Amino acid sequence: MKSAKGKFFATLCLLMTLFVLFGPYGDSRVSAVDSSTYRSLKIFNEVLDIVEKNYVEEVKQNKLINEAVNGMIRSLDPHSAYLTPDQYKELQVDTSGTFGGLGIVISMQNDQLTVVSPIEDTPAFKAGIKAGDRIMKIDGQITKGMSIQDAVKKMRGPENTKVTLTILRKDMKEPRDYEITRAVIKIKSVKHNVYEDGIGYIRISAFQESTVDELKKALQQVNGKAKNLKGIVIDVRNNPGGLLDQAVKASDAFLKSGTIVSTKGRVKAIESKFVARDDGAEPTCPMVVLVNEGTASASEILSGALQDNGRAIVLGMPTFGKGSVQTVIPLEDGSALKLTTARYYTPKGRSIQAEGIKPDIVVEPIRPAEGPETAENHMMREKDLKGHIRGDREGEQKPADGKDKGDREKGREKTDLQRDNQLKSAVDILKSWEVFKRIGKN
Repeated sequence: MKSAKGKFFATLCLLMTLFVLFGPYGDSRVSAVDSSTYRSLKIFNEVLDIVEKNYVEEVKQNKLINEAVNGMIRSLDPHSAYLTPDQYKELQVDTSGTFGGLGIVISMQNDQLTVVSPIEDTPAFKAGIKAGDRIMKIDGQITKGMSIQDAVKKMRGPENTKVTLTILRKDMKEPRDYEITRAVIKIKSVKHNVYEDGIGYIRISAFQESTVDELKKALQQVNGKAKNLKGIVIDVRNNPGGLLDQAVKASDAFLKSGTIVSTKGRVKAIESKFVARDDGAEPTCPMVVLVNEGTASASEILSGALQDNGRAIVLGMPTFGKGSVQTVIPLEDGSALKLTTARYYTPKGRSIQAEGIKPDIVVEPIRPAEGPETAENHMMREKDLKGHIRGDREGEQKPADGKDKGDREKGREKTDLQRDNQLKSAVDILKSWEVFKRIGKN
């Protein structure tokens, strides 16, 4: 076993290496390890040596150091994390759009694993998991003190295997178990439809690597289907966010000019400002953005950009309020740090951290009128989103009632708008836009 002195210098070398790795991410005013840091490292080294020599069971030094780093980063905020090589690989899979699991995005709120949003058309979504649900147990194991990365690892697994989440919701008297079957999650992040009277509908469920390409195709198809496009509804409800660059490019697809978002942190090198560029393909019709409590992070960037530039009306409920930027910094051994390095600001300089985007028009969702709100009722309301955009299999089904395709789509559209009062409000606003313009001229 190494001597305490040897371990001290090994730890010091590790720290100096980290300073080099961080480069511009470190504070230039603190370019060297000061005396207080030496003293703290000495204490750390002493504790490490005592644990290794005296703990009741033999423990590996690497495990102790990894856990120490993990604890240090977790103490900063709910979104910063130390990622082992396996966890770093999982993070890269998350943003590619295909992975195995349940289909929920989670965060840490008040030291409790909390659902930010279920992802559309996934096992968790279909089971009735909701934004704001607190995950008390995973397969019977209490989640108190469990990291987000460990929780994700437990929820993922082979396709068609089951996992039980114990959920506590505001309207529940006691926790309830949800048994969910894992599936390969293939996220199509953009869907679209066209309603009667030339109202287009664009649903963005997440911001991943292919989102902007999907969005541009959807806009082309909406323009092609609508003979006279009068307006567009952009639906980012329950969109948990994703890649910053995709949110910026998606915002740019709707804006001809103006600031999209800016980021500011302690280090000048990571400050940035993104500005829209006119490529001639941006929609010129009125737009309404639908938001709710599950609208988070990157989707708040899009909502704030369109709102502050006066390009769209924001309708729904106040958003989640995640206004921080995480930078993933790879380390030599294949692990990584996901570190909060900046806050982002809307074009008018608003930080939405812990505040959220306030809608121009607040419209609360109307729950099913009969009986308590159950998972089934929840699915009826959220299934409304699926109804707008018919899936491949759904489109292949033959009607049982003998009605032609046009009649069926009109009937479905009517039912969807009846079930989703927020969407109906957005569509009604766009339908009446020209009427109000004429009144204003008189």
